[in-house]
Amino acid sequence: MPPIQDMTSAASASRERTAEPSDDAALLDALQHQVAVFARRAEQTRLGGVGQVRNSMDRAAYLLLNRLDQEGPMGVKALAAGMGIDSSTVTRQVAPLVDTGLVKRTSHPEDGRAVVLQLSARGLAKLDEVRSSRRALMAQVTADWTEDERNSFTTLLTRLNGSFASRAARLPSGEQPGTDAEPAANPEGEPTESSRTTDPSKPSDSSKSSEPS
Repeated sequence: MPPIQDMTSAASASRERTAEPSDDAALLDALQHQVAVFARRAEQTRLGGVGQVRNSMDRAAYLLLNRLDQEGPMGVKALAAGMGIDSSTVTRQVAPLVDTGLVKRTSHPEDGRAVVLQLSARGLAKLDEVRSSRRALMAQVTADWTEDERNSFTTLLTRLNGSFASRAARLPSGEQPGTDAEPAANPEGEPTESSRTTDPSKPSDSSKSSEPS
């Protein structure tokens, strides 16, 4: 029979091993923490770009315009499905984009009775301007990264976003996460009431703020 001291030491070591997280749990803890930090940093800088057009377009407006540019004219339902939000949210967020001329309503090319949303020439110009500014921000943030590191991170981040979207789609309706809670998309960078419109030619107050350190 092993000495009592040895048995006590073995039991203590076993309890310590049980209390310590596994390598997989520790890695997942580190992942969720870094995702939370990333979300906070992204909110702080709003990933709004650099220069005069920094923060000149809020997230909702940018994602809507970008989707229309990539996919072409779309109806509200198709746009909502593609973005993973409900139709009422799209309707509310797109209203100021239509009012300021960045998006226009037009007839469906195959069904003249249906109305689709289309990126206007003014909207495309604004989107290109904002993209250029945000591209410059990404270049600054990853200035000391290699091309392979940028490619790998982009691939994995795209995969993570896709995994979040797939999980949300599989949840029962009662367990669906809240839709994008931002108010109507404001092309000038700040959420606003759907009844309020702004002139995209005027710089937003947020664009006058200092660059993030």
